[in-house]
Amino acid sequence: RCFIVARLSPASDIIRTIRDPEKPNTLEELEVVTENCVEVQEIGEDEYLVIIRFTPTVPHCSLATLIGLCLRIKLQRCLPFRHKLEIYISEGTHSTEEDINKQINDKERVAAAMENPNLREIVEQCVTEPD
Repeated sequence: RCFIVARLSPASDIIRTIRDPEKPNTLEELEVVTENCVEVQEIGEDEYLVIIRFTPTVPHCSLATLIGLCLRIKLQRCLPFRHKLEIYISEGTHSTEEDINKQINDKERVAAAMENPNLREIVEQCVTEPD
């Protein structure tokens, strides 16, 4: 159990610095992500299920899918252990949460989105650590 709790820290540390696509703030500063939004469960030997629940700033946020994509890309690149990743909008906080949850958890859609040069550039700007 202590081991799993120790693993929580990297995931929340990794996502706290992701910048909002529209604002100069981080997702943590806007309270889109908090330490409480990260859940880690052991699913096998040295393999973990990481569940992130984020809260868009407004119920009709047009960038919620992009924020979910940024969370996924940053965690895939930075988590220091084998993992399965599930990202969801916090229940009841977005008008199209079901559709967005499907999109950001669909490997093919994520791969297709990252092939779009404009989208990839925005994601890179959001997930790159500030100097």
